[in-house]
Amino acid sequence: MQAPNLKNPIHFFAFGLGSGLIKPAPGTWGSLAGVLVSILLWQLMHSAFFFAVLTIISFIAGIYICEKTTQDLNVHDDGRIVWDEIVAIFLIFCLLPAYDNFYYLLAFISFRFFDILKPFPIRYFDEKLENGLGIMLDDIFAAIFALATLWLIHFFF
Repeated sequence: MQAPNLKNPIHFFAFGLGSGLIKPAPGTWGSLAGVLVSILLWQLMHSAFFFAVLTIISFIAGIYICEKTTQDLNVHDDGRIVWDEIVAIFLIFCLLPAYDNFYYLLAFISFRFFDILKPFPIRYFDEKLENGLGIMLDDIFAAIFALATLWLIHFFF
């Protein structure tokens, strides 16, 4: 694997502001970075609409960021690329049932569960789309599965 150039803003974002370089389990560290950034932004903005706009912009940018970084490194979906995890956490923050530490922790755990397990159709997109869109979409679907889980927990408990 080639070393990322964190002086390159595209690599810097693709590697989750550096969180994707932490070993082991860079996806977990990237997700944690996403949760921490989201908590900070929620404290500042208190707006699901803000997170919806942030998610859309970050997703569109992420398609390019992830594709360009994979081309630069000549490795498809390098595990150190965690921008997709961060954007997925932004999506979860759009629709959390409650904004408190319990749901922040559940969001992190449920997202990691689905991102690692990759049930259908997550695995399909992960394997079939070999470009920036594919890198981004599998995590968006994992976020949707996590949100469904969070709302079921909220509804029943």
